[in-house]
Amino acid sequence: MSQNIILSHKEIENKIRRIAYQIYETFVEEDEIVIAGIASNGYIFAQKLAAHVTEISSLKVNLCEVIIDKTNPTRAIKTSLSAEHYQNKGLILVDDVLNSGTTLVYGVKHFLDVPLKKFKTAVLVDRNHKKYPVKADFKGISLSTSLKEHVQVVFEDNNNHAYLE
Repeated sequence: MSQNIILSHKEIENKIRRIAYQIYETFVEEDEIVIAGIASNGYIFAQKLAAHVTEISSLKVNLCEVIIDKTNPTRAIKTSLSAEHYQNKGLILVDDVLNSGTTLVYGVKHFLDVPLKKFKTAVLVDRNHKKYPVKADFKGISLSTSLKEHVQVVFEDNNNHAYLE
């Protein structure tokens, strides 16, 4: 299959910067927030967002890795932080691509068991093919694609890119 680049390295960096400012604007009243990234690419995206938020604001940012079995999301979800670390705080659940919404909705469900001050979601690419009523509060790009097409985000040193295949 051929690759069609939909986001270049520079475009991804610009989107990360913009989303970081949106996060700061949303949580400006808070002292501390949690950015929770869904394991692998979602967590890498969360790390990049956290670095930018820390750079542009005085918010204390706690990173949390969320481990979800994407083939069976009803299984127990694990997080690198205990619930006490994000209880009564603002939290942003982050993933790289929002496809059907399955992973994100089960991630949201997990965090709803703990009282939070504010809860938002962020994705780099929103595919607009949702099975569940979940939305991204912050998104880099919305993309209408066919169900057969696949969006892949690659995070590499100085070569971040997203492509459609």
